[in-house]
Amino acid sequence: MPDNIVQRANAIRAFNRLYTQTIGVLQEGYLDTSYPLAAVRIIFELGEREQAIAADLGRDLNLDQGYLSRLVQRLKRDHVIARRPAEHDRRQSVLSLTKHGQAVFDHVNARSEHDFVTLLEAMPERDQRELVNSLQSAGRLLGGPEVHRAPVTVLRDHRPGDMGWVVQAHGAIYAREFGWNARFEALVAEIVAGFLRAIEPARERCWIAERDGAPVGSVFVVRHTDEIAKLRLLLVDPAVRGHGLGRTLVRECIRFASSSGYQRLMLWTNDILSGARHIYETEGFALVERTPHSDFGPPMMGETWELVL
Repeated sequence: MPDNIVQRANAIRAFNRLYTQTIGVLQEGYLDTSYPLAAVRIIFELGEREQAIAADLGRDLNLDQGYLSRLVQRLKRDHVIARRPAEHDRRQSVLSLTKHGQAVFDHVNARSEHDFVTLLEAMPERDQRELVNSLQSAGRLLGGPEVHRAPVTVLRDHRPGDMGWVVQAHGAIYAREFGWNARFEALVAEIVAGFLRAIEPARERCWIAERDGAPVGSVFVVRHTDEIAKLRLLLVDPAVRGHGLGRTLVRECIRFASSSGYQRLMLWTNDILSGARHIYETEGFALVERTPHSDFGPPMMGETWELVL
């Protein structure tokens, strides 16, 4: 066997050891669950596909049928997945997530995204792009074009020009989805202008979520008092919703506010924003005040939420 092939193989093995250690696949419970990596992969696949024939799932994940059966039994016993006979062949089993299983999927999906966002945030942007490009090349060589085309979402600090996008995106999305008028867009413009004019970098921050070079989300932490911070202008583009990005942005705000010495994190939202309200509630915020208004056109209920840090 040529020496250069052995050296290249050893380089790949060294990277594999580093990567498995970095993402924690050797831990007994992967992504803060009680399940091994293979079981979490089953949950991921069912979360993406909605349902799958057990034999097809085992083949796609390259799992031994006996091992797959044991994992399915465990997940079924824990009420994470449901199993029923296939209509076209009752010898085959169709797997799907239960309501509890969907919650587990939402958790591991958000946790996985958060972990990789945290990993990337520790790198300069140039290194982030180099890493992503290298991994996409590796995916193309090992797994085919569908891996090469996988979109990548990262969080970064704001740059010149981002605030124009924040204002435009808020105005357009909320007008289209809820019929809000220009007064809301004016409010967003006032908030971002105030942030840029008087930002306190040690205690205030903006995150821009970027997917393949295009902005797709935003959130701000701004100082209200020495003890209280405000979470403002959480936005996720409709095209990328459903993958945990909103929760990742909120968790970054909580982490930053806590590490910056604030005692509470508060926010103002509206009752019709059910997706955002669900995130706030499940991340520990408490609803403290409700006030009816029609500032942006349609009548709605304004809500103040607070989190003790």
